[in-house]
Amino acid sequence: MTDTTDNLHVMNRAALTKRLVAGLKNREAVIGGIGNSNWDLWGADKSRAENFYMLGSMGLAAPIAMGVALAQPRRRVFALEGDGSLLMQLGCLSTIAAQGVRNLCVIVWDNGIYQITGGQGTPARTSGTDIVAIARASGIASAAWAADEAEYDALVAKALGTDGPHVIGVKIDGEPGRTQTDRDPIRFRESFMRAMAAPA
Repeated sequence: MTDTTDNLHVMNRAALTKRLVAGLKNREAVIGGIGNSNWDLWGADKSRAENFYMLGSMGLAAPIAMGVALAQPRRRVFALEGDGSLLMQLGCLSTIAAQGVRNLCVIVWDNGIYQITGGQGTPARTSGTDIVAIARASGIASAAWAADEAEYDALVAKALGTDGPHVIGVKIDGEPGRTQTDRDPIRFRESFMRAMAAPA
C-alpha cells in the first residue's frame, strides 16, 4: 500500500479499466464518471449491463455508486472517477466514511488536469492536493495510491475480498478516451436497473 504520491508509476486509464472489468465475476456494479472514465468503461465492455455511464453530471459517480452500494449491500460496487470530478464533490468521501459503505470502492484516475474541458490543471497538479490523503482524513482507512499495475491489481482484489469502503488512487497519463459512450441515458438507466434486479 502506498501512502504518498512519491515515485508512483504513471499508468493508462483505459488499460486499467479493462483489467478491472475483465476480473469481475460476480455481477459487480461499475459506475463510470463523466467523460473519459465512462468512455473507457464503454470501451472495456459495452455489453455489460452492470455498467452505468454518467452523462453530463460532473462529480456524481461516487455518490451514485454509494447509493447503489447501500441499496445492494451484497453486491460489490466500483466508482471510476477523475480527480477533477471528485474535487467537485469532495464531501461525498466523508459521507461514504460516515455511512460505512463496506461494499464500495472508489477508483480515482489522477492526471492532474480537467481533461475534457481543455486540460486546465486541477489542484492535484497546481497545489499538490492529495486525493488519497483527503480520503483517509475523511475517515476512509482503506485508501492508498497504486504504485504500479501489480499494486493496482492487489488493491482491486482487496476491494473485492474485504470490507471497505476503499479508495484507490492511480496516477495516469493524459491519453484521451478512444471511444465515446452512446448518448442514450434512458437505455442505460433501464438496462442497469434490470441488471441490479438480478442477484449478485
